[in-house]
Amino acid sequence: MKNKLKSILSFSVLLIFSTVLNAAAIEKDLTYNKYTLPDKYKYGKVEREFQWDKVSNLLDKLESFEMKNIRFGSLKNYKNVNGLPPIARQIGMEKYSDGSRPTVKDKFGNRRNQGIPLYIEGMMDRPERYAPDGSLVSILSSDSEYVKLKVEAFDGEWLVPIKYVREIAATHFPRVVVIDRKNQNISTLERVGDIWKIRSMNPASTGLDRPPYQLPTPLGIFVVQNKLYKMDYLKDGSKTEIEGYSPYASRFSGGGYIHGVPVNLPRTEMIEYSPTLGTVPRSHMCVRNATSHAKYIYSWAETGKGLVVVIE
Repeated sequence: MKNKLKSILSFSVLLIFSTVLNAAAIEKDLTYNKYTLPDKYKYGKVEREFQWDKVSNLLDKLESFEMKNIRFGSLKNYKNVNGLPPIARQIGMEKYSDGSRPTVKDKFGNRRNQGIPLYIEGMMDRPERYAPDGSLVSILSSDSEYVKLKVEAFDGEWLVPIKYVREIAATHFPRVVVIDRKNQNISTLERVGDIWKIRSMNPASTGLDRPPYQLPTPLGIFVVQNKLYKMDYLKDGSKTEIEGYSPYASRFSGGGYIHGVPVNLPRTEMIEYSPTLGTVPRSHMCVRNATSHAKYIYSWAETGKGLVVVIE
């Protein structure tokens, strides 16, 4: 009872803190209540938490972005379908221990592979940086070759070749999934009137930074791109051998999906929960959840309208 009261008081302080800073007001109103984590908790000797102050400020920024813009879209280059972008003005190289071909990154650490080139007007010889596939953007203007836009997660205005931009019909984004890489948790929030309602608070496992096969879940604000009831995945290093599947997969950036507990063949039935959830990063860029929570998100966050926000 004391712990429960402490949790309620802790959340109340956070809510007041958000209100004082004129950030988005948030409150708990769970509609998925399995495996719910408290606001603050321990993993071993490490203190973990849901960073409600950071989430509140991000939601306030999102609301401002919506109000200031009319046309929205997402960036698209899944599996380099629109071509590997040109080399950025300043780059770094990521070498792999297995001798695989190094990956090019921009000076901000964004990968060229499946990236979208962002150009500065008047400096069209080479892109200034890359943005991740799936990123939320506002469309300012366009012609037959380029789209002028803002990337919600970046500063400035950019020119992007038109083939990398998909306009979406949404004009507001009331449902948001927040993934916290630092604390290995996931929450869902829904805007109801002037309040953001917290719908779930769960453990998750994000991508491990061990290339070339395991990659960190990218930071940013993304639009839900598509969904797969069962997403087949390949054995590391193979282009054809299916190792298993992940249920209720919602793709948001590149090969990054929110999905349930992976099922390795020859097993075929779904697995509801894994004790590794909420511990340390271990996925291949994706975000693992309890399968019933992945199913909840699969139904709740609409394609082309639901947002996925990844924070540190």
